[in-house]
Amino acid sequence: MGMVDQALHLLSEKNVVEFDDERKAAMVSNLMVVLCGEQQVNPIVNAGTLYQ
Repeated sequence: MGMVDQALHLLSEKNVVEFDDERKAAMVSNLMVVLCGEQQVNPIVNAGTLYQ
């Protein structure tokens, strides 16, 4: 959890991205999957958004 917390902190501190609570929860979930996964990570480029 420390790595996830640090990543979120640095992203907001450097004004890279602003998270609302729902998007922050999604980012935490994604980071935890990557950190706990047993296979190599494959990057995915999100070309759209779920929000309008």
